[in-house]
Amino acid sequence: MTMHTSIKLYTSADTFTLEPIQSDASAPSENVVIQRGSGQVHLNSPATKVSSDEEVMTIYGVIGFIRLLAGEYMVVITERTKIGRIGEHDIFKVKDYKVLPLSRNSLALTEAQVAEEASYLSLLHSHLQSGLFHFSYGYELTHTLQRQSEMKCSALPIWERADERFFWNRRLQSKFIDHTTANKDQDLSGFILPVVNGFAEFKSAEINKKPFTFALFSRRSRHRAGTRYFSRGVDAKGNVSNFNETEQIVIADAGQDGTASALPGGQIILSHVQTRGSIPIYWTQINNIKYTPKLQIFDNPETENSFRKHFEVQKEFYGPQLVINLINKKGYEGPMGVAFQKHVDILNDPEVKYHHFDFHHECSKMKWHRVSLLLDHFHEELVSQGYFKAEIGKDGAEKVSQKQTSVVRTNCMDCLDRTNVVQSVVSRWVLNRQLREIGILGADDKFENFAQFEFLFRNVWADNADVVSCAYSGTGALKTDFTRTGNRTKAGALQDLQNSIVRYVKNNFLDGARQDAYDLFLLYEVDAKGSYPLVDSRPLQIKALPAVVLIGITMLFAAVTLPEDTLSTMVILFASFWLAVITYVFKFIVANGTHYVNWPKLVPLHYVPTSKFEGLRTDPAKASVGLKNE
Repeated sequence: MTMHTSIKLYTSADTFTLEPIQSDASAPSENVVIQRGSGQVHLNSPATKVSSDEEVMTIYGVIGFIRLLAGEYMVVITERTKIGRIGEHDIFKVKDYKVLPLSRNSLALTEAQVAEEASYLSLLHSHLQSGLFHFSYGYELTHTLQRQSEMKCSALPIWERADERFFWNRRLQSKFIDHTTANKDQDLSGFILPVVNGFAEFKSAEINKKPFTFALFSRRSRHRAGTRYFSRGVDAKGNVSNFNETEQIVIADAGQDGTASALPGGQIILSHVQTRGSIPIYWTQINNIKYTPKLQIFDNPETENSFRKHFEVQKEFYGPQLVINLINKKGYEGPMGVAFQKHVDILNDPEVKYHHFDFHHECSKMKWHRVSLLLDHFHEELVSQGYFKAEIGKDGAEKVSQKQTSVVRTNCMDCLDRTNVVQSVVSRWVLNRQLREIGILGADDKFENFAQFEFLFRNVWADNADVVSCAYSGTGALKTDFTRTGNRTKAGALQDLQNSIVRYVKNNFLDGARQDAYDLFLLYEVDAKGSYPLVDSRPLQIKALPAVVLIGITMLFAAVTLPEDTLSTMVILFASFWLAVITYVFKFIVANGTHYVNWPKLVPLHYVPTSKFEGLRTDPAKASVGLKNE
């Protein structure tokens, strides 16, 4: 079924009506009517009489439905931006949206519930405003080009063909999906629009007077999604935190190198895929407001099974694995490397080739060119791996001539900064091979010799680094000066320092709410009759102490600046008193740092921060070794 690209949304007191805008007047019309009181959905409902208070707007897709305390809300796309085109299909980014309540009476919420509802809506809006949502009405954006070429059920609706890992709004679309699967004569597939979360950029390029399109996608998995310190490691199903599939694409005119083309007048498309994801064991770093939180590796009997499942899924989608681990071999990261190596040895899978490359040691003193040692180590495997290559004719016919047979899986601790540097180096090596093969580059050429494209390539990969990093850590990536310029610079180091400070503040004092926003969108079910988890349940004396520090600093400043005689006995005693208060309270806060971290509230973490304040402890009955599972 064809997706509807633009829709008239009619809003009345009783219904929402979705009516596709047909470009072909002779095409059969359909509409979806949603009863606002009951939430019931019906396809091709008899037209109702238009009332004078009915509102009309044009929308470009339905993201889905979410139930909060006041009932269901419908999230719709009100503005879109075209970012590129593959074949005959446009790729869009969500530019603006609306959250529309189905119910108008708010179910007679109490005053406390009204405040709670406002908190839920704030979380929903913060997630939707992240600017990371992309979609297409015809192109299967959740799949790589190679997976699309291998699919055997192309007649199925696009939502049924979607890769569920990257179908970010899968849960929100369950209302339409469930209705479609339960009613054979009520197929809403034309309204079920998969949305992808991540990075997408298309750039027009030219080398040797031969034009082509360079594109880069990073698809973020909806499983174990979250923020840097609140989503780590693996779950029982083998899903890892911060999993991203990155696909680099080249689109050029077929036969432009002067050779005979199998599909004259069409396009040649090449792609190469890499993945990144958290180290697939049970581990975390427990926030305690210190700069480097304590690393904890959980002694979970399920680790071996979860580790195996992770690589089974990886091999199912991508084939043999070239695993590059970039964490430090010494220091606090050292035990993670030992644990990773241990489980690789236990797995003993010849299709999982593991290499521990201590990035900071190998590239110390700004010797970043040494990243190329990884290419030397895996040279034979990378050559054998190849990449996807196909020609697409004007009529849409596709001829695949080459496939990628394995994948590079890269990780550091956060799978952000070091990881993106290495992924860009691998993609650079592959892209040179691709451009030579299709005749854009000569046999001995490198695109590094073409300054304009070199600049484009570096900045697209740096932009990708920033987007993936912002989603997980709250700031742009570190080390992007190397990605953008090819050199590690002092200015880049200063920028990294700034980002590190901002990360510290966000990860400790703001990310609980950001994790709650992920959980609300992806998995948390709001219970209208349950307790209110967003309430800060800490004792008042604990919550008040940061204010005491601020008051103390104010008083100390006043003692130094306001009195005419700053060395008088009374002023010295006054200042000494407040200095003692600040020192005592600050030491108390540091010693009890876990109580000043902004923890997520909707889905409690499955570890228990040490605490002598019973009101702050995670319920041990709900705790298990490891981290939360979807």
